Amino acid sequence: MGTAGAESVQESRFQLPAPELREIVDAPALPSLSFSPQRDKILFLKRSSLLPLVELARPEEKLASAKIDVKCNAKSRMPFFTGIGIHRLLPDDSLGPEKEVHGYPDGAKINFVSWSPDGKRIAFSVRVDEEDNLSSCKLRVWIADAETGEAKPLFESPDICLNAVFGSFVWVNNSTLLIFTIPLSRGDPPKKTMVPLGPKIQSNEQKNIIISRMTDNLLKDEYDESLFDYYTTAQLVLGSLDGTAKDFGTPAVYTAVEPSPDQKYVLITSIHRPYSYKVPCARFSQKVQVWTTDGKLVRELCDLPPAEDIPVCYNSVREGMRSISWRADKPSTLYWVEAQDRGDANVEVSPRDIIYTQPAEPAAGEKPEILHKLDLRFRSVSWCDDSLALVNETWYKTSQTRTWLLCPGSKDVAPRILFDRVFENVYSDPGSPMMTRTSTGTNVIAKIKKENDEQIYILLNGRGFTPEGNIPFLDLFDINTGSKERIWESNKEKYFETAVALVFGQGEEDINLNQLKMLTSKESKTEITQYHILSWPLKKSSQITNFPHPYPTLASLQKEMIKYQRKDGVPLTATLYLPPGYDQSKDGPLPCLFWAYPEDYKSKDAAGQVRGSPNEFSGMTPTSSLIFLARRFAVLAGPSIPIIGEGDKLPNDRFVEQLVSSAEAAVEEVVRRGVADPSRIAVGGHSYGAFMTAHLLAHAPHLFCCGIARSGSYNKTLTPFGFQTEFRTLWEATNVYIEMSPITHANKIKKPILIIHGEVDDKVGLFPMQAERFFDALKGHGALSRLVLLPFEHHVYAARENVMHVIWETDRWLQKYCLSNTSDGKCGA
Repeated sequence: MGTAGAESVQESRFQLPAPELREIVDAPALPSLSFSPQRDKILFLKRSSLLPLVELARPEEKLASAKIDVKCNAKSRMPFFTGIGIHRLLPDDSLGPEKEVHGYPDGAKINFVSWSPDGKRIAFSVRVDEEDNLSSCKLRVWIADAETGEAKPLFESPDICLNAVFGSFVWVNNSTLLIFTIPLSRGDPPKKTMVPLGPKIQSNEQKNIIISRMTDNLLKDEYDESLFDYYTTAQLVLGSLDGTAKDFGTPAVYTAVEPSPDQKYVLITSIHRPYSYKVPCARFSQKVQVWTTDGKLVRELCDLPPAEDIPVCYNSVREGMRSISWRADKPSTLYWVEAQDRGDANVEVSPRDIIYTQPAEPAAGEKPEILHKLDLRFRSVSWCDDSLALVNETWYKTSQTRTWLLCPGSKDVAPRILFDRVFENVYSDPGSPMMTRTSTGTNVIAKIKKENDEQIYILLNGRGFTPEGNIPFLDLFDINTGSKERIWESNKEKYFETAVALVFGQGEEDINLNQLKMLTSKESKTEITQYHILSWPLKKSSQITNFPHPYPTLASLQKEMIKYQRKDGVPLTATLYLPPGYDQSKDGPLPCLFWAYPEDYKSKDAAGQVRGSPNEFSGMTPTSSLIFLARRFAVLAGPSIPIIGEGDKLPNDRFVEQLVSSAEAAVEEVVRRGVADPSRIAVGGHSYGAFMTAHLLAHAPHLFCCGIARSGSYNKTLTPFGFQTEFRTLWEATNVYIEMSPITHANKIKKPILIIHGEVDDKVGLFPMQAERFFDALKGHGALSRLVLLPFEHHVYAARENVMHVIWETDRWLQKYCLSNTSDGKCGA
């Protein structure tokens, strides 16, 4: 009894995994990069890979699906930067020495880093956590000189702080920012009355059809409404570099501000009462207005009611104006989209969407102009100029995607379809247009010219899906003839290189092909991502970064993309990792960790296509399955688990059958190769992968000796209006919901299963109750199981203490029930 008690106490505390695992979890994170508008400087934004648990434990309010850190009045759990380094890009395409941004307090947490339009200054927010100084927890705006790195607060007064729940700040021009601030007149938070004035009531006496996928943390009463107002109401302030502040409008719940390219107007979005208790804040009443940048209201574009009745089916949208923004190629022209099917994807109508444009201040009686009509659902638009814009539309049920070429400045030129394909067919992906920065700071499609050629071309940047793996490319595309010329592609023999951005100063017009210069990222199986400048016409590559290998003990790991086939003929792929120094002739079969995530498809051809590259660097997140290469496991990462529904059949009609068949094919392949011991193969996954794990232990116990299920959903009846890509309801497909719920098969699970879940996971359908009830069902049938609830964690684990414990738990499970393969629990570890 004493020993068991001691073990229980010890295991209720955070544990650290073996040193070789801990070293990988603590590997330094690569910095993020940010180009200056003139492309002459690069910021290195330094960060930690994991947060301390105390950061997750900060007081938090969850209101209308907004998660609010009440101490700093911002989105909760925001990742932050720990430092900023400035590098000049030299004429020989090398980087100059780093100049550290300095002047802010030690230990500062940095967010919202933003260049001024002229690239001379850098704005960012700073907060410092001091237990005895609550005001230091608030976010203040700082400005750094891009030449010297010297930084100082924008305002002398420490009372002007960011309200960063929905926004932060934007540069209006080179010397002024428009800032979301906490109103200076705000008092203390509202207090909840201990004795309620009455019950909480929701009513649908009008018999409206209101369908929701069980969103959590909705407003529940008047107190929630007042709290929501308290934390989200912001006063917009114009802040000048000389430190002066001027109120802009009146306090409101602002959610977005967007200056026009000519810096004369601001598009402002806000939400307002009456609030809804049925939908999250993104679907509250919404008002969109145009203001001048000096604070005068020009006009109201729309005032939309709460969107409580958007159908659950894919491609359904809010009724009324949506996707409202500025044309990137015009000084101050608005565009937006309006659904013609009332936002209901079930309604058959043509056109389904219409794109409109209109000046910020139209003349009296001037109506919006129809730019284009779409029969699918609008997805995006890329602007270039009056002769060129590309509009994308998609439709989920048919997997169709179309790209239209428009001539916005000429009604005489008919729109034409540039690409029309099935988006599941990744081999047909032509790529996306590369963008360049205008003199007004917006991004537009880059136009390319060739010597002695009057034609205008664009660059298509493609991921390059092929049967041999991804081979990224750049195609020179003639927009008039549709002909393509491949001007660059990654070296498929050893490297995986992708085009990141064009390197040109803002405002340059058509770009000469022979002067093309591009930032690329380049990596290999064992070499970490480094950034290069690639220059035409010789395509000379100059490496500008030299990041160290983050986990040198695994630098010589072995990686191979393997191909095999499911019994129904569907080609499958997986990435097989073997530990450094592994020699099959000497070491024989290894214990193996199978880590996967099922995907739905509408055709066998699409399901069998190869995704990923054998030459990508083996990067590891702190919770990656690859960490266990350090414990001499083979790891089968991302084996294809296609769930296919062709013709009238939907994927989930044969979910279990296809899941088991895919897993059998993968296991048979690694066993055939002699690298995996068939009696020591563990299965695991996160989210839908955890759901998969539970199913495989129930329906394919002959394949696996144990399982690790992280943050899964085990009872699909708790999301009766759909889940993942399943759009049928529980009442329309009752058998599907029952058969796809692992909890209904808990009596079949005889192999050890480790269940891990974030204690405050509020992702739809993935609340902690899913794990708790599943564990109860397993216990009720005597299954060897263990449930670990991680304090303060949501769906993706963020705290170092929790992540270390997850790795410890996983390692313990693998050592005890895979390496030793004693499913009866008699063997200790």
